[in-house]
Amino acid sequence: MIRAATKNDASRLAEIQIFSKRKAYRPIFQNDKVSFNEMQVLDLALFYRDSNDALNDIYVFDDGIVKGMMKWNCENAERWEIKELYIDPFFRGEGIGTALMKNFLVTAGLQNVREVFLWVLEENTSAIRFYESQGYVNAGERKEFSDTGKYELKYRNVLKRGDR
Repeated sequence: MIRAATKNDASRLAEIQIFSKRKAYRPIFQNDKVSFNEMQVLDLALFYRDSNDALNDIYVFDDGIVKGMMKWNCENAERWEIKELYIDPFFRGEGIGTALMKNFLVTAGLQNVREVFLWVLEENTSAIRFYESQGYVNAGERKEFSDTGKYELKYRNVLKRGDR
């Protein structure tokens, strides 16, 4: 089941996000100081628990265990952005990302959103393959990620009239 995240999900959200980021980004950035000293599960869990708006627009896949999370930005009525999509590494390959993405696209369609987009590190080839399998295409935009010498690519999905 896909549902909105609650404060009770804070520790699972932090675990999923931190471990997924370490697994995906450590090989790209090769920065153990950030991966293991700066990114801390407890700090992120407390942020989710204690902040009044940190859980806004975060949705979880929960089948008795929270196995994945997705955060989006829907401030623009016609264009929504996926900010984060992370699946617990133990549950990858089980269709959780696809279920979260489908929920996002259906929700966007019901709100008459015309386009959805996201930024993905160009070296994160497994994420790019996943997004392409979900109908996203490279939008031809590229930007440096936080002065790291690594680049993000913009991917977009234009929703068909029947989707909205």
